[in-house]
Amino acid sequence: MDSGKAVHRRKPDIPVIRPRASDENQQVSAKRLELSMVIRLLEDPLTADLKERHLFVLKKLLKRNQIGFLLKELKGIAKILNICAEKVKDHPEYVPILCEALNICSLPFLKEKASDELTYAQDVIEFLSHMGCLMRVSDAEVRQQIVASVKSFYSCVAPKQLLDGLQPASPGYRLQLLERSDLPQTLLLSMAALENQPAIRLQLLQTLQILSSSSDLNCVLILNARGAEMICLHMNEPDPSGQVLFRSSEILWNLLERGNKEEVTAQLSSMECVLSLKEAFFTSLGCSDHQLTNELLVIVALIAENPNSLLIESSFAKDLVVLATFPECKTVNPLVHNLNFNFSTEDLKMKKLLLNLLVLLSGDFAALQLFEEERVIPALLTLMKPPTASSERQSGSGRWSSAQQEELQLQALTILATIAPLMLEEYVSCQGIACLLLLLDWCIRKDALFGHSSHGTGGRGSKTAQMFHCIRVLRSVTSSCVDSVNQDLCDQGVINQLLGILMQMEVSPDEEDVITLEIKLDIQLVLSLLCESDMHRKELFGSEGVEMVLHFLRKGSDRFYSGLGHNKLILSTVDCVWSCIVGCYTTEDFFLAKEGVSVLLDLLSSSPGCVHCNILATLLELCDNPNALPHVVSWRDGRGQTAPGLLLQLWREEEEELQVSRNQHGGIADPQRPLLSLHQQHDTKLSFPADVPSQAVLELSENLRAKIYSILCKIGFYDLPGLSAKHYVTLSIVRRYLDFKVGEVWEEISRELSLDGVRPISPDEEALSTICKITEDTARRVAAEQNSILEQREKEELGEEELMYAEMKSHWRQQELMAKSWDSYVSRTSNYEILKEVKAQRESTRPKPKREGTAVHPTEHFIGQVIAAESTDAQGSAGLKLMLTRAPIKTAGQDAVGATTQDPEYFSTVSVKD
Repeated sequence: MDSGKAVHRRKPDIPVIRPRASDENQQVSAKRLELSMVIRLLEDPLTADLKERHLFVLKKLLKRNQIGFLLKELKGIAKILNICAEKVKDHPEYVPILCEALNICSLPFLKEKASDELTYAQDVIEFLSHMGCLMRVSDAEVRQQIVASVKSFYSCVAPKQLLDGLQPASPGYRLQLLERSDLPQTLLLSMAALENQPAIRLQLLQTLQILSSSSDLNCVLILNARGAEMICLHMNEPDPSGQVLFRSSEILWNLLERGNKEEVTAQLSSMECVLSLKEAFFTSLGCSDHQLTNELLVIVALIAENPNSLLIESSFAKDLVVLATFPECKTVNPLVHNLNFNFSTEDLKMKKLLLNLLVLLSGDFAALQLFEEERVIPALLTLMKPPTASSERQSGSGRWSSAQQEELQLQALTILATIAPLMLEEYVSCQGIACLLLLLDWCIRKDALFGHSSHGTGGRGSKTAQMFHCIRVLRSVTSSCVDSVNQDLCDQGVINQLLGILMQMEVSPDEEDVITLEIKLDIQLVLSLLCESDMHRKELFGSEGVEMVLHFLRKGSDRFYSGLGHNKLILSTVDCVWSCIVGCYTTEDFFLAKEGVSVLLDLLSSSPGCVHCNILATLLELCDNPNALPHVVSWRDGRGQTAPGLLLQLWREEEEELQVSRNQHGGIADPQRPLLSLHQQHDTKLSFPADVPSQAVLELSENLRAKIYSILCKIGFYDLPGLSAKHYVTLSIVRRYLDFKVGEVWEEISRELSLDGVRPISPDEEALSTICKITEDTARRVAAEQNSILEQREKEELGEEELMYAEMKSHWRQQELMAKSWDSYVSRTSNYEILKEVKAQRESTRPKPKREGTAVHPTEHFIGQVIAAESTDAQGSAGLKLMLTRAPIKTAGQDAVGATTQDPEYFSTVSVKD
């Protein structure tokens, strides 16, 4: 009663006059003091047993906070709730207090100042964590209220009418702090205590579903508490509503999508979880709608990707394989007797998911034995067979539709591409090769009634997708390099069949796309695999194959960077030349007769650098045929460049990329390192183990220089056409490439011995020193030879320059003479007096007749240039056409008559034409 009187003496509500700031502070302090007094009342040993007083004070406190808890009071409220939760064990009267407080928690928290959200953020996090800990209270009403309050955080609860000076916290404030609290983990762990409360367990699963679907951080918190494992282990508990399994699968899906997928699959890979999933799968399998079954199959597929999963050990994989082969293979297994299979869309999805599991399980050898026992290969071959006309006309609910059948056919082909190489004996024994070639033949035929599936690109009647997957299966089978299988393929005429398909696709008017290019690429790779090591198959490749290869080589590299796959097609075509043509003289000669070498050199000159290695390797192999060398030497590109010039240009470009030390003219700049690249120079202080190839040896296969050297060795280093001085400078290095490489290897040996602290015996040390010195002397001689080449070229250029200047000087002198002659002609024709003077001068200079007995001098001739003229009908200077002629000019007194009787107007006939 004393406490009641004390409460009645208080006058907390004076709403008429708003208090001043100082009064308001005093009121806040009073409230805070009152909250601390409530806590003291509950904890003080002297008042700990005053239950009625406790309940009265708590009801009064909750009534005062019925519009929501203040942020600054949450710390005290959390302490009060924890005390009440402890008292509930012995005094159930505290249950309504807890439920009412938890109900208020569903309302937004209140703040007095905008800074309260930041100031009391840690208090809110701790309050939410304490709120989850209240799930330890065994009372169902309290647990249900906790779950309902947490669920209300994600719904828009309108705040009640607020007092002056109070505002609700920001809408997302509580959700952000919830992600930093332990509430999701605590709710998850409380599932173990709800076995006898299925209704609350279902509500808790719904709340966990909301938490996991709304935030990635919540998923991380749940996974940290091994949430995926716990959800999986409790998903098969008795459930009258039938919703627990559905909610559990949704939570697992959210954890996979928003959490760490590897962590989820690791938690679900234990034997207990696999068995739980198995039970859930077969429970859902009995339902008419297989949507839940498909969701569980996706989860199982993700587990199958984990190499540590126990699907096979739990016998779950065996049951799944049995279902995957149904109804193609008849079985007496009781699993399929009661299977509700009506060929619906969901059934199609389930069938495809089961087939996809075969690929995921194929990485385990034990699974392959399981596949053989359950006849997986025959089932896949049945699915991949082309549909017959009678089966296409049939319809009804007892079989797959044509569109569904096409999707399963394509997926069966995809699976065979993975499984067939792993089970070749089983595949061959089931006549898999014959089935594949029959399907390939069916793909070529036109069929307007096929092409319903979305996989069949090209519209109705198109079988592009089937051909693509069929060729891909053929590629995977031949890649296994089992000679008996490849021989079986060749005996059935696959080489000619593939060549025919390839050329038929080339003449097709359809535009090339990614799928078409992939088919062409795979066909060429299959041909290369079949013909690479067998001479008879190269002969079968024959002239038709050569024509195919040349057709693709002539396309060039214009579309190399188109992004559709032309780059891979060029590489596969070059590989086809190397594998199917090189080595068989009959096919090689036909290739040479069709200018194959010229086509390869054309491609080499126009293609990017990433293709040069393959083309040069193929050319090098072709040069073993003596008939190929004349084709190489006689080749010219559009600019007149020869094959040796192209090879030397590629050498220079390669050394620029390797950053080999060269001077401005491409000559040797460092005689001690004539071939060393910048990368090799950085590794000069490193010592490698004995089983690791050295950099000097690895360099032979990593760049083009060794191949270019080998080709030039076959062509020869002398009398090469179309080379300039720059080419000869490079050629001098190429000619000594082998000597430099041998010296580089010895120098590397000497350096590594020094780095390892090994001193050779004196004769060996002297030999190493001599070899290194010989290599350096050779480099210096080559450098001197290069300087001589450059000096000779410089002299030739200087002589050419002087000759050019002499020609220019003669040209200008002749122009001056022409100008003077023209001026003289104009003056004579325009002024009669001048004409008479010229005539008089000529008469006076005319020599007199020779006297008898005068000594006759020998005839002397001089070569001079004479201007000849031709007159046209045009007027003015346009009617004059000048021509320079070269005629002998005789000395004075020589043929005087001819000289003096020449027409004085000879130059008057000279004309200039614009």
